[in-house]
Parts: sequence; C-alpha cells; structure tokens
Amino acid sequence: MADWKETYRSVVFPWHCDHYGHMNARWYLHHFDDAGFHLWTVVGCSHAEMRDRGVETVVAQNTINYVKEMTAGELLVIHSGFRRLGNKSVTHSHRMLNADTGVLHATLDSVEVFFDSKARSSTVMPDWVRRRLEAVLVEPTTVP
Repeated sequence: MADWKETYRSVVFPWHCDHYGHMNARWYLHHFDDAGFHLWTVVGCSHAEMRDRGVETVVAQNTINYVKEMTAGELLVIHSGFRRLGNKSVTHSHRMLNADTGVLHATLDSVEVFFDSKARSSTVMPDWVRRRLEAVLVEPTTVP
C-alpha cells in the first residue's frame, strides 16, 4: 500500500464560519473538492492528460464525516489517497487535519465515475489510468 499524499493546505477565515463560530459545512466541501482535483495530478494522472485522451471524471457521490469543529485562524491540511478501483469508477478518501496539532477534523469519501467526453456517457477506466492508480492505493482504515 502507498502513502497518503498531501493535497491541500489552507487557513480557516472568519467568513468561512457560521453563526456558531465554526467553519460552515459548505467550506469543508470546498476544501475537500480542491484537494480532490489536486490528488489526480499528485499521483500522475492530471485532468489535462485525461482530457487530451478523451476521458474525464465526474463526482457521483461525496460522504463527509464531521469529527471536530474548525474555527477561524486554524490551519488545515488535507491528506488524500485512492482506496478503491472499480470498472468505471474510483473511490478516493481525504482526511482534514489541524496542521499545527495533527488532530483529525473531518473525512470525505468521494466516488468518481469515468466519463467519455465525446459520447457524453460513463466509460470503462482506461488501462493506463488503472496501472498508475494501482501503484498508489492506500489502506482505507489508516489516517495519516
């Protein structure tokens, strides 16, 4: 199994927080979504290359687990990894940690489906993508 990859860093700004004083749910997804885009490039399957080869991915499902609130001024880091390869889809997982303390604040599991840009329909994962992703699969139960 491969190591989790750092895919994103940010700070929780006051405008990310709701009337309870913690980061609002919409911002957790914002940070996780950005990390998801970076994950592909980090593992050697950039969106640009996939587009050039006529295949893209689309998000089919996101599942967020909110573990501990984040508040304004906290630094966050996200570690990510691919954990399951299907025939037409992949599952990748993300862990949002406080960058100073290493405390886990949230997780996201995301399912993406391969999409043929010309036919406008789902398609089988290309072999060249599968080979690259097989080499970087992470253990799903570990947290970086």
